[in-house]
Amino acid sequence: MPRHKSNFKRMRTSKKQNLYNRGVKSSIKTLAKKFSASTGEETEGLLREFSSELDRAVKKGVIPKRRADRKKSRIALEVNRRKSA
Repeated sequence: MPRHKSNFKRMRTSKKQNLYNRGVKSSIKTLAKKFSASTGEETEGLLREFSSELDRAVKKGVIPKRRADRKKSRIALEVNRRKSA
């Protein structure tokens, strides 16, 4: 347990931030699962929504930019594969 007042405050804020970050990451995972279960027509809309959610997470500092770029790239490749098939 912390001994100083500032450490108690830090614990409190980090707990709130942890809950927020977990929610954002959960929504990203949910969108990824929706995408993998989607059919041809709705994949492009989900791609836009997924990219937007990743950009928001990067802006808030929840995930690193390179991770978001990698995820967007892989999803875009999958969309293109589905289009050509």
